[in-house]
Order: sequence, then C-alpha cells, then structure tokens
Amino acid sequence: MAGSLKMIPHLLAVEALTPEGFAPFGQIIATRTTGGQGVNAAYDPDANPEEAQLVLTNGRPRLWLMHSKGVGTKFTHIARHRKVTQCLGSMGGKEWLIAVAPPGDPSDAARPGLKDIRAFRIPGDQAIMLDVATWHAGPHYIHEDCLFFNLENMDTGERDFHQVDLGIECRYQL
Repeated sequence: MAGSLKMIPHLLAVEALTPEGFAPFGQIIATRTTGGQGVNAAYDPDANPEEAQLVLTNGRPRLWLMHSKGVGTKFTHIARHRKVTQCLGSMGGKEWLIAVAPPGDPSDAARPGLKDIRAFRIPGDQAIMLDVATWHAGPHYIHEDCLFFNLENMDTGERDFHQVDLGIECRYQL
C-alpha cells in the first residue's frame, strides 16, 4: 500500500503550576494584594526571593500586548531566548498552557529531548517568567482567542530567537 506512515504524536501530561514544579524553568508571578500606591511603603521587593528575577540588561526592554487567535494545543517546534528572561501572562483572566524544557547551555545548539519537555496549566490570575535560555512552546490555549502581555527585549524576535524542529507533533493531554 502506497503512502506514508502517520507518526503518533508525543503527548504531554499537563501539570498544575507550582513554584517547586516550575523552578527549573523560571518563576511564577502571582497576584499580590495591595491597598494602593504607597500603602505598604515598607515592602522591599529586593528582599523577597519570590519576586521575578528579570534579566533585561542585554537590550532595551519591550512590554507589548499579544492578541493571539486559533493557536490550539499542538506544536512541532520549540524556541528559546539566550539573552533575556521573558514574562508572559493572560490579560483576560483566561487559563492557558505552555510547554517548557530546561535551559541548558545557551551556546549549545542541540534541541531538548522529548523526555525533558514538561507542560503547565497557567491560571488566568498568574503569569510566568521564563529563565534565560529556557526552551518553550506557547502560549497555547483552548479558547478562540487570547490576549497576553509579553515582557522581553525590543530585538528578542530578531536577534535572540533560537527555534528548533522537534521532528514530531507534541500535544497537550487535557
């Protein structure tokens, strides 16, 4: 029989987002309660290890809003940024998904192994910071569209975007 064999997709179990589980890839940016400007003037973010440890010194920071449509829950490529952290969060309170793999050596061109890729469900009231060189695919979601904030550098997409083909379709197990 002529034709090619259909490759079985690699399925990713989706994990709940916890500080311990996400630590190899970055940090969770959780909602903080505040009473308004200057109310808690004694709070020192430098003294709190839960504050996102951003690296935005290798270029000019860029905060932009991404309106994404029809992305779905499967992918065949994974990427990383070797010079900057990246912060992502849903602006409309919608839950979303991301697949990540440990950063490894930023100068190494090798792609991550499928066994190293983990998937997380990000609640709509939390955001994440990806460590420098963390591999990632996403954001993904089941909604028709989603609005995200994205904090990276101005030239991240042009000068700091290292993408590789995984050679197989990956899907989130929902």
